[in-house]
Amino acid sequence: MGKYKKILVGFDGSESSENALLQAFRFANDEKCWITVTTVVPEYKGELDLTGVSDIRKLLLRPGEELLSKATALAKREGALIKTVLEEGEIFERIVDLAEAENCGIIVMGRRGMSTLERALVGSVTARVIGHSQRDVLVVPESAKIGWKKILLATDGSKHSLNATEKAIDFAKSYGGTLTAISVVDVPDELYAEAPTVVDELVRKAKGYAENVKNMARAAGVEVNTQVREGESHEAVTRLAKDEGADLIVMGSHGRTGVKRLLMGSVTEKVIGHAPCPVLVVKV
Repeated sequence: MGKYKKILVGFDGSESSENALLQAFRFANDEKCWITVTTVVPEYKGELDLTGVSDIRKLLLRPGEELLSKATALAKREGALIKTVLEEGEIFERIVDLAEAENCGIIVMGRRGMSTLERALVGSVTARVIGHSQRDVLVVPESAKIGWKKILLATDGSKHSLNATEKAIDFAKSYGGTLTAISVVDVPDELYAEAPTVVDELVRKAKGYAENVKNMARAAGVEVNTQVREGESHEAVTRLAKDEGADLIVMGSHGRTGVKRLLMGSVTEKVIGHAPCPVLVVKV
């Protein structure tokens, strides 16, 4: 416990964000930390003197104020204390900036049910927050609950995976959970026929990554098992999460810059799109 001092929750009034908020209350209670809830409304950039409305900004802010009133009512019902902040502008930018300004260690956001196409193509606020923020992001699927008993860690041996490994082990140890680590060998089918020795080397490395996690977890006194799978990375991770009944998937996120922040389709975003449980994206 005590991994995060402050949580920021993005709230838009949808069922998914309401569930994320309710789960954040539980999370904050477990972590003994503070919650800030934000709603972002569009910034008005028109000519006020041409509208014929004396206080159009007040009208534009009203829906956001009503949403934050709803969040406050939910908090009161659940016995949680929250701070609310109404922001104006581009949603993902305001959430990212507020997390920095408030020094929040983690951002909690909901994930709506998505079609097959939406799972593969990104452009959502959540994906953009992940792409731009330096803070950890916890994405909660609609109707899912946060749990710590069965934690699934996806590792690829990178420094980002190392950070995720440390966080996953910390959670498992703090809450008495077990850890499963999966390392996936994701190569084109033709490589098996054309360069089998390359595939063998990748499998060997993947086993090494999983073994490193096992050693770290056992040193911390955490029960752990490892899996090495071949195939599409996101499919292997989410399939195992379903088969194991995982409460949480933990992954590292590679830092991105410029246009790459807006180009989704990476393993992390695909796992989020298909995951049956919350996904914790750990940053450096």
